[in-house]
Amino acid sequence: MAEIFMFLHRGGLELLCDSKKIHNVNVEQQNGEDKLTMKDLLSWARTNLIKERPEMFMKGDTVRPGVLVLVNDCDWELSGQLSTSLEEKDVVVFISTLHGG
Repeated sequence: MAEIFMFLHRGGLELLCDSKKIHNVNVEQQNGEDKLTMKDLLSWARTNLIKERPEMFMKGDTVRPGVLVLVNDCDWELSGQLSTSLEEKDVVVFISTLHGG
């Protein structure tokens, strides 16, 4: 089990989680895997964290286009996206870049 800090910021993402922006979550590795990945975290979030309209946050098994994902202040596109390994106390930030004007 890994304790991960998740932040859902800006653009309304926090509204999908009862308007709470910061989540300290404990996520178990799937299928006896040694490491937790972003794919595991997103699956867990869809089931346990998102209270309404998950389609606003995810498309398939990844985040929707327009959601910036940072893992320890690094764009997840530089670290492997869904295959990014997560460790105890990692900080994952989701920022919606799509909003009305």
